[in-house]
Amino acid sequence: TSDHTRPVPSRLTLPCLLERLRRGNPAIEIVILVATGCHRATTPEEMRRKFGDALVATERFVLHDCEDAAQLRHLGALPSGGALWLNRHALDTDLLVSEGFIEPHFFAGFSGGRKSVLPGVAGAVTVRANHCSRFIADPRARAGVLDGNPIHLDMLFAARQARLRFILNVTLNPDKSIHAAYAGEPEAAHLEGCAQMRAETTVPRVEAPIVVTSNGGYPLDQNLYQAVKGMTAAESCCPPGGTIVMVAGCADGHGGEAFARALAEAESPDALLRRVLAVPQDATPPDQWEYQILARILVDHHVILVTDLWDPEAIRRLTRTGRKSRRGAGQRHAPPRPRRARGGDSRRRVRHHHAVVFGIAASRLDSPLRNR
Repeated sequence: TSDHTRPVPSRLTLPCLLERLRRGNPAIEIVILVATGCHRATTPEEMRRKFGDALVATERFVLHDCEDAAQLRHLGALPSGGALWLNRHALDTDLLVSEGFIEPHFFAGFSGGRKSVLPGVAGAVTVRANHCSRFIADPRARAGVLDGNPIHLDMLFAARQARLRFILNVTLNPDKSIHAAYAGEPEAAHLEGCAQMRAETTVPRVEAPIVVTSNGGYPLDQNLYQAVKGMTAAESCCPPGGTIVMVAGCADGHGGEAFARALAEAESPDALLRRVLAVPQDATPPDQWEYQILARILVDHHVILVTDLWDPEAIRRLTRTGRKSRRGAGQRHAPPRPRRARGGDSRRRVRHHHAVVFGIAASRLDSPLRNR
């Protein structure tokens, strides 16, 4: 099952899976493995909030730790050449079942399905190899793209090696309620869900000099690390030199020590991007993929982070505003005046879902951005 960073409605979906398994075999022994990937461990409070007091009190939960060698087993190599390490609980079970949700993913094409295994219950070495700079820079590693996506292909292989047998994936409405459910053989059910999600979320691209975006609220906007995803949605509509305004709560701050350190120590977005692209697959450091994508965006765009839950001074210290990049993104000044679109009126694109951003300037709002 997914961790605290994902809005999977586990209070509803997980009891359904447990009931069905026990109906078939009342004596079945069930371990619920929380697929944290390379995220921090889910706290007890977050566990209760996500799964409910009753489930946490009565079921056996195990938190995946990607750095704990005792939890992992080596299964050879991924198609890309990276080492494949997976959690022993997932490998030693007689039946591996997963739950998750499907939405466009900024480099894996779509979330859900095989992502429960890689990165969900994979070792850190495996995740880093799969998220290497060469793959992140591949033009097929983009939201909505599965065909030929090297990151997706590694993930499929890992799920097959883990013998993932059944999935329950959902798509969500804006209020995080369930929109549709897809269950069955993992690859077929996931592809059906992705096809429907693509049909429902694809809109004609309209370019605009100012693009306002968000991650769709908590938990997807809980830190800056997660907010980078929304920036990529805005990036697709914002021309070089344009301004991206990211609205995100960031209650959890930056979201990753390696991520924050890379940003704070970078001479410029250009320099950071050049350094990352020179890193070989087997030397990929933690969080490199996230700051690689953020640097790519900052090279060509002004980015403003609007938050009511994170100290603006902490953001400024982290991002060290005032540095120049190739197109001026990152300079400390007001965003450029919007260019006039044809017809005489300025266009501003607003993206509500599957979005994120990182800030050059920070603003604290007097009122909450959303209901939490």
